[in-house]
Amino acid sequence: MEFLKQYEVLFKKAKTDLKVAKNLLEDFENGDEELDLEVIVFHLQQSAEKCLKALLAYNSIHFTKTHNIKELIKQIKINNIAIIENIELLIPLTYYAVEGRYAIINDDLEDSDKYIVMLDILLEFVSDRITS
Repeated sequence: MEFLKQYEVLFKKAKTDLKVAKNLLEDFENGDEELDLEVIVFHLQQSAEKCLKALLAYNSIHFTKTHNIKELIKQIKINNIAIIENIELLIPLTYYAVEGRYAIINDDLEDSDKYIVMLDILLEFVSDRITS
């Protein structure tokens, strides 16, 4: 079996989390009453976090154990690593890393759709960087 680098593992997990979120959102929109929006947004947060960490790892930048999207973006910018425009729109996802899973939060589905679009763009951007 081929040895995967840290950034490859993180990126693969980021793609998986986004796929899970999309699948759960579809189920939620189709009336699955067993699901709640917080679980979906948790996976969106995980996708963003792991994708940003993959970009940092690819560039050999050490990052601390954090779920804070804003902090990861700051590390990317401090190290002059290219990133997509409007990346800051993903910062609110940080709340869902831990606290959001245990609270009742009334976000609407439009936010989930907005995050999915941003994450699709981010994953494509990072994929282009780490596979070239």
